[in-house]
Amino acid sequence: MANTLGTSASAGFSAASTPEAQALYRRRRRGNGILLSLSVVATLFGLLWLVLILAALLYKGVSGLSVAVFTEMTPPPGSAGGLLNAIWGSLLMTVGGVLIGTPIGILAGTYMSEYGRGRKLTTVVRFINDILLAAPSIVIGLFVYEVMVVQMGHFSAWAGCVALAILVIPVVVRTTEDMLNLVPNQLREAAAALGLPRSIMIRHVAYKAAMSGIVTGVLLAIARVSGETAPLLFTALNNQFWSSDMNSPMSSLPVTIFQFALSPYQDWQSLAWTGALLITFTVLALNIVARAFLSPKAQK
Repeated sequence: MANTLGTSASAGFSAASTPEAQALYRRRRRGNGILLSLSVVATLFGLLWLVLILAALLYKGVSGLSVAVFTEMTPPPGSAGGLLNAIWGSLLMTVGGVLIGTPIGILAGTYMSEYGRGRKLTTVVRFINDILLAAPSIVIGLFVYEVMVVQMGHFSAWAGCVALAILVIPVVVRTTEDMLNLVPNQLREAAAALGLPRSIMIRHVAYKAAMSGIVTGVLLAIARVSGETAPLLFTALNNQFWSSDMNSPMSSLPVTIFQFALSPYQDWQSLAWTGALLITFTVLALNIVARAFLSPKAQK
């Protein structure tokens, strides 16, 4: 038997050393090298544009940074001013949208993972959630405009909060379901063996095990909605003054950037670049924090 194995190995080695095998090996190496080179070139091409965009944003945005940006209202053309009311409005509507959308998303994701596994309703909800994830934000804005703004007869920050909440929900649903599905079933079985009701097991076992992932989903949702312009154009519109009235039009940083960037006034365009810089670094910071929550050390 040993002689047979040795003979087979020798035959295989000699077959691999034939000119045909060597030619096939060289062709595969050339194909692999070509595809690897194309992949590297495509990656560098994408990174080049990213670097150029960030460089332009830093060059034109940092020059406009000052204390006045955070302490003064948006100015009329030809006057000095800042973005205080726009930053305040963005914070209010983003917090409102997250407070509305996060509980709905967590509860829906919990049902899909803990109660409705394998059910048709879960399949339908997951399909609709995937559609919402890919839906253009302007469609969400038009929907809320028709449902709320037209019925109320005026623009309002509440309508802006609802539009942002609809964008928050699918991100939180997907993340919550995925994180709860990663919780080992042995933990659920151990809780059931102790006589714990399912609701208590979810709150004290499943949620604790998946907490870092759920928080990451909320942070990613905030990063997504913090720069949305189209939904707020159709719902909250804009306001050149300081306002805390949620039942009236309210300024927001993305809409202000949009309007100032399209204006012919140099001072407004400078403020638009500064606002874009603030939003970009806010989203970057949120993504870094989200990755920190998903790191192995944070999960431990």
